[in-house]
Amino acid sequence: MLIERLIFQPDRDVPAPPRGVGERWIHTADGVRLHAWYAGAAPSAPTLLWSHGNGGNIAGRTDVLLALAAHGLNVLAYDYRGYGKSDGWPSEEGVYLDAQAAYDSERRRGTPPERLVAFGESLGGAVSIALARTRSCAAVVVVSTFTTMRDVARAHFGPLALLSGGRFNSRSRLAALSVPIFVAHGDCDEIVPFALGKQLFNAAQQPKRFFRAQGAHHNDVFAAAGLIDAIAAFAYEAAR
Repeated sequence: MLIERLIFQPDRDVPAPPRGVGERWIHTADGVRLHAWYAGAAPSAPTLLWSHGNGGNIAGRTDVLLALAAHGLNVLAYDYRGYGKSDGWPSEEGVYLDAQAAYDSERRRGTPPERLVAFGESLGGAVSIALARTRSCAAVVVVSTFTTMRDVARAHFGPLALLSGGRFNSRSRLAALSVPIFVAHGDCDEIVPFALGKQLFNAAQQPKRFFRAQGAHHNDVFAAAGLIDAIAAFAYEAAR
């Protein structure tokens, strides 16, 4: 559909993983093969299941993956169907299945739910919130994530936002979650307005934590002072 082609902006070019990062292949419930990178710190450490944004692929945040691993976290970053080396073409329901497959693959490797943290950036935050509704996890961490796709579209296109339908309704899903939630948002975000990040946080139940990334835009948010430290600290607090 046209709307999905506007939402998803995949990049197929994925270089070899950096030193210390391994490659994995994951199979979804509907038979799609996904490509993933894994950076391991220690078996007992929290594991972030990283769902990326709507553009690019896992290689676009290599520096962040390495920074999180350097903070003692395990990180499984996978590409949605149609992104990078993964097969298929993305859709809303498809990326939800992809997140579930990534989670299930990590559980089969012996990682318990109490050490798994659903972690997502932008659209990936919506995917992570949806994952936490279907799989048990220690916590949810979202960065630069919106309330609903329609709210983002309304900020940019006004009445045309109705064309987005009810896609990626994180606000309603988040209200029903009882796991700890960490929400971070750049206060200069030009893509997903800061107000939407605050609204998303307000919809969450306790325990929850908000991180205001001072001066950060949508694509440079992870460079905000203290954000990586805060994510790592929260993951260690939540994981038992």
